[in-house]
Amino acid sequence: MSVQTAGAERRHPDHPSAGLPLEDAELTHAGPGTPMGELLRKFWQPVCLSSELSDLPKAIRILGEDLVAFRDHAGRVGVLHRHCSHRGTSLEYGIIAENGLRCCYHGWLFDIDGTILETPGEPVGSPLSDSFRHGAYPAREFEGLVFAYLGPPEEVPPFPILDCYVEPAGNRLVPFSVWHPCNWLQVHDNVMDPVHAAFLHAQMSNIQLTESYGEVPVLDFADVPNGIVYIGGRRIGDHVWIKGNHAMLPNMGQTTALWETANSVKYFTGVSLTKWIVPSDDTHCWMYGFRHFNEEVDPEGVGAEDECGVDSVDFFGQTGHRRYDESQREPGDWDAQVSQRPIAIHALEHLGTTDRGVVSLRRMLRQSVRRERDPLADLKAQCTSALPVHTYCYDTVLAIPPRAEGDDREFLRELGQQVVSALMDAEDYNGEERRAYLRQRMQQIEAANQ
Repeated sequence: MSVQTAGAERRHPDHPSAGLPLEDAELTHAGPGTPMGELLRKFWQPVCLSSELSDLPKAIRILGEDLVAFRDHAGRVGVLHRHCSHRGTSLEYGIIAENGLRCCYHGWLFDIDGTILETPGEPVGSPLSDSFRHGAYPAREFEGLVFAYLGPPEEVPPFPILDCYVEPAGNRLVPFSVWHPCNWLQVHDNVMDPVHAAFLHAQMSNIQLTESYGEVPVLDFADVPNGIVYIGGRRIGDHVWIKGNHAMLPNMGQTTALWETANSVKYFTGVSLTKWIVPSDDTHCWMYGFRHFNEEVDPEGVGAEDECGVDSVDFFGQTGHRRYDESQREPGDWDAQVSQRPIAIHALEHLGTTDRGVVSLRRMLRQSVRRERDPLADLKAQCTSALPVHTYCYDTVLAIPPRAEGDDREFLRELGQQVVSALMDAEDYNGEERRAYLRQRMQQIEAANQ
């Protein structure tokens, strides 16, 4: 007898595992009309890199829809339904025009908003071009990524500018993408799975990040205004390292310093990786994101900006480009996530205490698709001013020696709660004032616990 998880309705038609329980369709299926697909459509989603739009259109598949992205000769970006509304020819073979995209078959010209500007084979005065519009979605560029909004046209949300885009001073955002032939959720789950970093990235083969990641963290989690953060406390000699990645609903994540060694005091540092996991369909997805380059998160300059781009990023094990035997000998995130099946079967998992973050993230997503919570309303509330939206991704390294008595693990958990409480107490501050406040609070926490 098969076991069906909450929300599971059907097996994907390409699913290779006959006889297995049904997948959790409520969370994993993201095509048009599905609960998760409709939720994702309410947010601006990255759909390609700006560098991919040159003198040719680009065929893309987003949330189960075949689309085409392009930049016209006026420099505007557009995202249109892929098939010409005249006779169905794919607009990936279209001709870039001064204003819009022209179908190669009969010369129809479509503006970036779907307006039909020309139907050159029709008689002069033909009403055809004014009788309907071609399918189009609002599109915009930001720092080298092209974003589209696929939701209801009357509900276009604000485009959020996050504090980590502009902080610290001198921060550089470098866009990248990574292709995954698997369901989007098993990639997104990773942001709330801090324990995998100790095993996959340090203990199981070679050191993929730093040796300090090999220490299994003491875990806790906290809700924040636009999602959830984990609180990972590690003892690194005479230092305590409190680390927190931030999952933002529905499909965005923020990661702290990739190469943190935790061998010196750092009161507050922020984001090194911002990413969106965007479904192409139920069994394929793209990770689009920004690598953050600044002296705060990478003082040794380990990162490589020139390695970030289309299906490429500058840290180990993130793409499927290695030989199979190489991936077997030293798997990375890509291998661990893609190999969970085309769609991970939640009913076959045996989750433990270290999976609390994954469980919490899935619960928040389920509440969102069932309209028991409204992450879009939360985001809109944060975009009511011209100030950047607060994020909650942090590294704090404090000079606090081991406890002479008592359970150091419980001490690490309590210390993590103090750090996150300080983070939440900083809500009324912005920009460098907020960062200065947080550094001061972390100094106070350090002094009180030495």
